[in-house]
Amino acid sequence: MKKFLNPEGVPKPTGWTQVVSSRAGRMIFVSGQGGASSDGRLPEDFAAQASNTFENIRRCLTAAGARFEDVVKINYYMTDLANTAELRRIRADYLNQSAPPASTLVQAGLVGKGMLLEVEAIAIVAE
Repeated sequence: MKKFLNPEGVPKPTGWTQVVSSRAGRMIFVSGQGGASSDGRLPEDFAAQASNTFENIRRCLTAAGARFEDVVKINYYMTDLANTAELRRIRADYLNQSAPPASTLVQAGLVGKGMLLEVEAIAIVAE
């Protein structure tokens, strides 16, 4: 069982939760996913990369028997903070039911040439 908490006295988050508490469950760790499509092509624009990234995460979660609702922590690595609004818009299509704790980091570059976004996720599924 998971509890999403925003304690009193801690700044109110916008789009994430401050704390997730879990009693038990099977943990799933999704490695950093980028915006390449299933054929390996990487779009040039941020919106297409973000959509592909979340679809790749969805496929990984599904393969492990999980859903986006099971995500308890998510990390975003971006090359340009100017894409934050677009990230939030696209993220809402996937994480609209839960708002797991999140960290957003701006990087000078990511491992793949042309990558604008990489996302890691941790999920907990009840056993």
